[in-house]
Amino acid sequence: MQQGWLTKTFKGDRAIWGLVALFMVYSLLAVYSSSVSVAFKIHGGNTTYFLRSQFFMLLLSLIIIVVVHYLPYRIYFSMAGLILIISAGLLVLTFIFGARVNEATRWLVIPGTGFRLQTSDIAKVALVLYLARTLAKYQNELNNFMLVTKYLMVPIAIICGLILPENLSTAMMIFGISMIILFIGRVPFKFLLAYLGMAIVGVVLFALVLTVVTKDNRVQVWKNRIEHYFSGAPDEEGNYQSNQAKIAISTGGLFGKAPGRSTQRNMLPQSNSDFIFAIIIEEYGLLLGAIPLILAYMILLFRGITITKKCETAFPALMVLGLIVMIVVQAILNMMVAVGLFPVTGQTLPMVSWGRTSVLVMSFSIGAILSVSRVVNARIKKEELSAEEVSDEGDKIYEPAKT
Repeated sequence: MQQGWLTKTFKGDRAIWGLVALFMVYSLLAVYSSSVSVAFKIHGGNTTYFLRSQFFMLLLSLIIIVVVHYLPYRIYFSMAGLILIISAGLLVLTFIFGARVNEATRWLVIPGTGFRLQTSDIAKVALVLYLARTLAKYQNELNNFMLVTKYLMVPIAIICGLILPENLSTAMMIFGISMIILFIGRVPFKFLLAYLGMAIVGVVLFALVLTVVTKDNRVQVWKNRIEHYFSGAPDEEGNYQSNQAKIAISTGGLFGKAPGRSTQRNMLPQSNSDFIFAIIIEEYGLLLGAIPLILAYMILLFRGITITKKCETAFPALMVLGLIVMIVVQAILNMMVAVGLFPVTGQTLPMVSWGRTSVLVMSFSIGAILSVSRVVNARIKKEELSAEEVSDEGDKIYEPAKT
């Protein structure tokens, strides 16, 4: 009875539902453990502040996944352009009226609630939906450089350009994800090389303009992070965080120190978000922390490809692949930062790190993927039932007459 209720409520790919549950378990355990000392200092001794916040967000995210996975995915085809325009408008509002935190204006505060919306997360998903729709619409005309530039590269450039001044790493990540989606969508590789060259020139010119004309200190921040990463100076902020994360990983070993016994959580400023992967390894080790999470994201990628192969049309296939690539690339980037293979970027670990907008956006993405899976599975099941009916009718027709 209970299994029947679960099957009727949570439709679509069961493996992805299982991964969602796994991510949530890791999230609650790691967020609570990594944020106890921070919560005690900032929130007047309330050590469960971040745990309660994350529990509420994960509960809300589960509701979002369930609701979205029941929606017909076709609505995103017709609404992708409007969603992209709205997200671009939110980025403009953030640029003008956004809240400034840690010397960067990346959040838009919703009046009367105090809730901070990171609009780049919304724009990221909106762009993926738009690219899937446009690639599907013009799939037979992608050898036309001007068409691809007008309908695909210009929107990418606008979104990345609006994010770039305050968040270089996110702009670069979104651009990279977009290039992967275009490659999957069969845009000629020579076009992608040309766009990559244009992007590099554009970023350099933009940085020069900011430096010479406005003397903006964000350019200096970008420069310092890159220089400090390669220099390895331990007293710099980015390297300090990276070094503390490396210590957490190295002391975790194969089996970890056990849940709640992390020491580096007291040293890492972003222990419950950007560097939560390091805390997970410190407490659960390589065997129970790192490897299961890495495998989980790889399985998510594999299941997304499996769903794509079952799609009969281009849009749902491209949407699923685009959203899966977005989630997995961000996860890999977060892990690379934690182990010191990439400069500090500020990207969270999807569905695991403490967060608000990022958790909700990732939940929507997983819900949309499950929506396609639900429809595809229903179609395949219907075809199998029809085939069985035809087979049964055939058995009746050719059944030998009894004497």
